[in-house]
Amino acid sequence: MSNDKYSTPLSSRYASEEMSKIFSLRNRFSTWRKLWLNLAIAEQKVGLSMITDEAIEQMKQHLDITDEEIAAASVEEAKVRHDVMAHVHVFGETCPAAAGIIHLGATSCYVTDNADLIFLRDAYDVLIPKLVNVIDRLSKFALQYKDLPVLGWTHFQPAQLTTVGKRATLWIQELLWDLRNMVRARNDLGLRGVKGTTGTQASFLSLFHGDHDKVEELDQTVVNLLGFEHVYPVTGQTYSRKIDIDVLSPLASLGATTHKFATDIRLLANLKEIEEPFEKSQIGSSAMAYKRNPMRSERVCSLSRHLGGLLNDAIQTASVQWFERTLDDSAIRRISLPSAFLTADILLSTMINITSGLVVYPKVIERRINAELPFMATENIIMAMVEKGGSRQDCHEEIRVLSHQASDVVKQEGGDNDLIERVKKTEYFKPIWAELDSLLDPSTFVGRAPQQTEKFVNKDVAEALAPFKSMITSENVSLSV
Repeated sequence: MSNDKYSTPLSSRYASEEMSKIFSLRNRFSTWRKLWLNLAIAEQKVGLSMITDEAIEQMKQHLDITDEEIAAASVEEAKVRHDVMAHVHVFGETCPAAAGIIHLGATSCYVTDNADLIFLRDAYDVLIPKLVNVIDRLSKFALQYKDLPVLGWTHFQPAQLTTVGKRATLWIQELLWDLRNMVRARNDLGLRGVKGTTGTQASFLSLFHGDHDKVEELDQTVVNLLGFEHVYPVTGQTYSRKIDIDVLSPLASLGATTHKFATDIRLLANLKEIEEPFEKSQIGSSAMAYKRNPMRSERVCSLSRHLGGLLNDAIQTASVQWFERTLDDSAIRRISLPSAFLTADILLSTMINITSGLVVYPKVIERRINAELPFMATENIIMAMVEKGGSRQDCHEEIRVLSHQASDVVKQEGGDNDLIERVKKTEYFKPIWAELDSLLDPSTFVGRAPQQTEKFVNKDVAEALAPFKSMITSENVSLSV
């Protein structure tokens, strides 16, 4: 890689080798060769005698394109101004017995579009196991902390208690929906097949002398050879760019999920309740040595925004494809499709890293609960007094006055919440003084959070992950800086 040329940090800095390889030039051009080979095999099988065994054998021997061939194709493209024809020329020179039949009857989109669909399927096969492992790690975290009370937040204002584990189920549920959407999008992918220049298969009909059955057999044979279950029944010159919307939508939705998760972690880090992993020698700030910045979660938020925006590329492109095709889809798809999958790959790798080492600080959580719980316990106090024969209205007024006094201490004086001490000193509440500790037990304020968490993980999550058990590992992911 030249240090004098810009390279995208998606591939040079962040993304995994396996995802970067899918969208590499070598994989693209080698896939074109596989498509040409399978077209030739199918054409021979369906009855074209001009396709010789020698031609097919030579093509099989040279599927993996070399650096020298890539360079030669680049030189040829500069002359003919056509990338596919440049590679047809170079492949033909490498396989002289096949030179006359490579790309027979096909249009450029036979290799470019079918290759793209293969890449999209293969890219999803990289993402799905990573998402499964994020869900698995978070599920273990949820069970571990299903009983730990924590202050809930609505509007980022103190609300009723929940548990650390129950909060994690909110993240997991959205990830499960992302898994469903991604699997659906992956399995819905078909191939463009062999459709000719405007999708009419006219060139192939001519090759088979008007035999429609042989053309249909050719189409299905190519699809079967390439390992796909179905072919799109009709196309223009390209497969419909609406497919790209279906492919990118689950990734954009994943970006929303990861952004919400990472934002919650960033807020919790500020509250000092939960932190992402922090390495022993990691530096949080060049100036402030004490800082533990949530840089992983910040990276997730940053790239999640980028991922969400890429969906608009697909929507706008699909909407302006005139008739059988225009070429204004080409340049943008070269950018947005790889970028979406590389970005999603980085997000999920980072999420695996974060969820493998979340750090919880129960004492900080307890202190924050104790600062707010007295106010939340006022209804419990009122009900306990009523059971002792008190008037609800009288008790409400007593506790209202004490609550305002305690609130002033917190807000005006910066002191601790002393509502319970005031209750203990107020003669009116003497009948329940002995019960105050039990009335303030945080575990009695979390409702069914522990039970909900356990049922959700052991039933809903377990059922969703059952088909992917073989993908679950205990390996962590090391991140680049």
